[in-house]
Amino acid sequence: MRCSRPRQACAALHGGRPVRTGDMQRPAPRPVKYGETMQAKRRPPAGRGPLIAGTILLALGPVVVTVALVSLLGSYTTVTARQAMEPTYRDGARVVVERIGGAAVRRGDVVLFTMPDRYGGLAVMQRVIGLGGDHIASTGGSLTVNGRAVEEPYVKPADIGPPTPDFDVTVPPGRMFLMGDNRQNSNDSRYFLTEHSGTVPTTAVQGRTPASATAPVALGLTAVLGVLCTVGGGICLVVGRRMRAKLRSPARGFAAYT
Repeated sequence: MRCSRPRQACAALHGGRPVRTGDMQRPAPRPVKYGETMQAKRRPPAGRGPLIAGTILLALGPVVVTVALVSLLGSYTTVTARQAMEPTYRDGARVVVERIGGAAVRRGDVVLFTMPDRYGGLAVMQRVIGLGGDHIASTGGSLTVNGRAVEEPYVKPADIGPPTPDFDVTVPPGRMFLMGDNRQNSNDSRYFLTEHSGTVPTTAVQGRTPASATAPVALGLTAVLGVLCTVGGGICLVVGRRMRAKLRSPARGFAAYT
């Protein structure tokens, strides 16, 4: 490479020494380290994380919602309580009922059942006092099952009114004796003693009230979580696509220099 300046000026510029071709060479570029090169190659494309997260959430969310709703609606329902079950359930309150068969019924359960020849075929809630083979007796309001007094803290205190009828029955196999918690305002097995001792077949059971609302509440919250996953997945996809589109679009205001 030759210098375009006069020889004297060029020599003065370089301290009075002759100018050589090597003096005019450009400095060598800084060497790029191996780690920096690999880091640049491994850098993920813009928007990849949100796109992956959105895809997973959109695939998982609807599945969670479907499973939770199918389990909730298939295992539970709600009914309106009547005066016969006060004070356990307030008149007009919505009560969660677990769908079960008669084989799962136990003494003390509050069950939902239907009898075509009673109550106009409507579903009724009453408490199971005895099952097949149990000897049930009531005298002066004192209830015994198989000779043992039964404590009933759930029964509504008696008001002034007609006394409840006394009875002494043995429950036939496959049937159950039912009473309401509001004994003075409950049309239960005590008033159908001429029909199988007032009992109801266990096959008439449609469900029972759960001892705790934990399971249905958990299923409901799971369904809500699935909805949130679906919404979050959609947001992640939108963000990821915008990030990728922004990277691909040319920068505004760019001026080319020649």
